[in-house]
Amino acid sequence: MKVINLSENNSVLNHYIKEIRSVEIQQDSMRFRRNLERIGEIMAYEISKTMHYEVEDVKTPLGTAAINVMTNNLVISTILRAGLPFHQGFLNYFDRAENAFVSAYRKYKDALKFEIFIEYIASPDLTGKTLIITDPMLATGGSMELAYGALATKGTPAHIHVASVISSQYAIDYLKKHFQDTEITVWTAAIDPELDAHSYIIPGLGDAGDLAFGQKL
Repeated sequence: MKVINLSENNSVLNHYIKEIRSVEIQQDSMRFRRNLERIGEIMAYEISKTMHYEVEDVKTPLGTAAINVMTNNLVISTILRAGLPFHQGFLNYFDRAENAFVSAYRKYKDALKFEIFIEYIASPDLTGKTLIITDPMLATGGSMELAYGALATKGTPAHIHVASVISSQYAIDYLKKHFQDTEITVWTAAIDPELDAHSYIIPGLGDAGDLAFGQKL
């Protein structure tokens, strides 16, 4: 498994990460959603550099231009609900991609203990395609493991990209352990050092789903 941490190189991405973390700025839910979308667009651009390209001749008003065009069959998937704005950023750039959606939620046994459940999946055939799984917060890695397990029932992708805005070091280590034999690349905009007792990322940014769409019961 390969891990690419985009925060290791300075770019405009830093500005959007600052805004989604800031307790003042993140309270503007429309801006929070748009910043997740922007981060998705930047990450889609970076991932596009790893795709397969072939030369295509394009007729212009004055002649013919040879252009390298991407040939991967892409499927962009996300984990509901927090992943929707992030997913949209990828779809803005990979606008011909197919899409998949998985619901995953924590069911708490008490204040600290929980299990993760998958209740819904909608996906095209993934066989031989390039799968991008987007989830803004990669906290424990458990939701990602279960989401991929659900998606894997729809076929075996040629390659998997996991895209996260903020990851914990725990989740990175977890995925390295559980995806040893899988062709997977993890992309993240930040890796934070720890989790709190509720398995939220520290310093993180809080609950991405609530910040984007409002609090849930």
